[in-house]
Amino acid sequence: MLKFLGAACADASGVLRPLRGMQKATPRVAGFTFVRNALLYDYPVLEAIRSILPICNHFVVAVGRSEDATLDLVRSLSDARLHIVETVWDETLRTGGRVLAEETNKAFDAIPAEYDWCFYIQADECVHEEDLPAIQAAMQRWLDDPQTEGLLFRYRHFYGSYDYVGLSRRWYRREVRIVRNDKRIRSWGDAQGFRLAGRKLRVRLLDAYIYHYGWVKPPEAQQRKQRHFHRWWHSDEAAQRRAGDAPVYTYDGTEPLERFEGTHPAVMQPRIQALNWHFNADPTRARWSCKDRLSRWLEQHTGWRPGEYKNYHLLSD
Repeated sequence: MLKFLGAACADASGVLRPLRGMQKATPRVAGFTFVRNALLYDYPVLEAIRSILPICNHFVVAVGRSEDATLDLVRSLSDARLHIVETVWDETLRTGGRVLAEETNKAFDAIPAEYDWCFYIQADECVHEEDLPAIQAAMQRWLDDPQTEGLLFRYRHFYGSYDYVGLSRRWYRREVRIVRNDKRIRSWGDAQGFRLAGRKLRVRLLDAYIYHYGWVKPPEAQQRKQRHFHRWWHSDEAAQRRAGDAPVYTYDGTEPLERFEGTHPAVMQPRIQALNWHFNADPTRARWSCKDRLSRWLEQHTGWRPGEYKNYHLLSD
């Protein structure tokens, strides 16, 4: 039960809000994600959920019918806040990764109306525990600001091992991961971001990071994932050509990277300690295009990334 200091009244939706001049109500937060074949493709979905569960009152997981024990894996969390929606992926949605957005929407739509903010986390993403207070503070700060429709996170994309983060333009640097509980909001494209009735969300930038681990997997699991996931963007023939016939994925040792000097979320430590493959990275061999070099120089010196795709409208504080 929520406790309020001072008087409160109900808004049109029936949710209690404090009267003007009184202390704000604590936001009610629901987390949500989707997953399928987490064991087969080595998704750290339990770590993803656990990383934000401390600040969630409710959590919805859309578990797609799998070829492994993903459903049992998610059930093993045994948390009263956890609510599982069993789904079947639509195999006909093979244009632009649309099925991923549809599964995201299934989880989002299962969140009851009583929650204010909805915190989306993908099955290969985590949040550092040190960032949770700042995220909570932002949800509190912008709770009663109708212009703020979502909250934008910075990104760290790990590649090859947990020691390196990507630097090239192929790694997006920001994305929306918290949205209002407004069911007009829909997952967009291949579930990278969101839109409201087809338009970009108005959002605030947080000083908090999403740690993306989609490109840190055992080479065998990474190759299985590549073979499977290309199917959601391409025909079977094209997917096979892109993934190739090799039994393991070969990480590119010339990918532009930098060594990560920070700490990983605590929930990821067991996976990091169990790493059982060797990744060779040599920054001196990195392949930088002229475009990437110029873009990186401008970003380092001005904060501007030329031509950056932004699926949001950034509001100033």
